Amino acid sequence: MTQHALIMLAAGIGIPILAALNARLGTNIGSPAAAAFILFIVAFSVTSVVMITTGTAALREVTGQPWHLFLAGALIAFYVLTITYIAPVFGVGNAVFFVLLGQLISAALIDHFGLFGATPSPLTLARGGGILVMALGVALTQMATR
Repeated sequence: MTQHALIMLAAGIGIPILAALNARLGTNIGSPAAAAFILFIVAFSVTSVVMITTGTAALREVTGQPWHLFLAGALIAFYVLTITYIAPVFGVGNAVFFVLLGQLISAALIDHFGLFGATPSPLTLARGGGILVMALGVALTQMATR
């Protein structure tokens, strides 16, 4: 496995942990929205330290970027808010299952059409079959827990 694959594996491991921790925080304090807000304060602080450490010159380029690129911030807020609200009542596994299913579908479309500057990677029969097997595998793990 390459270094990039290992880093992304670690990021994937972190997503359900993030969901479980923030859902518990939201339940404990009685406000999933406040828990999401706190998560973003911590994330902002960590990101600020990394940016300051690695250099802030790129910030000069922000104003010239297309507005739609900033929708990523709204999407991460949507994810954090929804997982924080839904995981305590739907289950972390169930919530993450549907997140993974959505990621498989979205990633296949982004790659197939080369959206947002991604390197095009056609959705061949073999690739589609692989995505289907992954989706079925995730579904099976959820059915096994019922």
